[in-house]
Amino acid sequence: QQLEWCFQYSNLLGYDIDFVNYPKLFESISQWIGTPYRYSGNDKNGIDCSGFVAEMFAEVFSKKLDGSAKDIFKTVEPVRKRELQEGDLVFFRIRHRRISHVGIYLGNNKFAHASTQHGVIISDLSEAYYDKYFYKGGRIEL
Repeated sequence: QQLEWCFQYSNLLGYDIDFVNYPKLFESISQWIGTPYRYSGNDKNGIDCSGFVAEMFAEVFSKKLDGSAKDIFKTVEPVRKRELQEGDLVFFRIRHRRISHVGIYLGNNKFAHASTQHGVIISDLSEAYYDKYFYKGGRIEL
């Protein structure tokens, strides 16, 4: 049933689940959609952006990530926007021109993240807000 929901969800976003690299990533994200934002939160009662990324990487890739978006950025191999691949991280400089937000790239210009206003959602990098504040992509050795 979970895989069927994952299949429907990926099709809704324009992905063919047979051609995604990490179907478990889509499944895990789908279970967190709508979780409210809470600074320093790390569970379904509320989660922040770095907590969400850390949770997804632990669930899907058995990788431990710690700290803030800025701390996580220090552990990645930087990649350009046009080189982003499914499972890469996307970093934004929103507050005081420092890295202050992170999400997980899904392909087709979409990324999952914990938004302060809407909680865990999927957004598009081409939206004016995210385009303005996008800093770099990052890849973690899986």
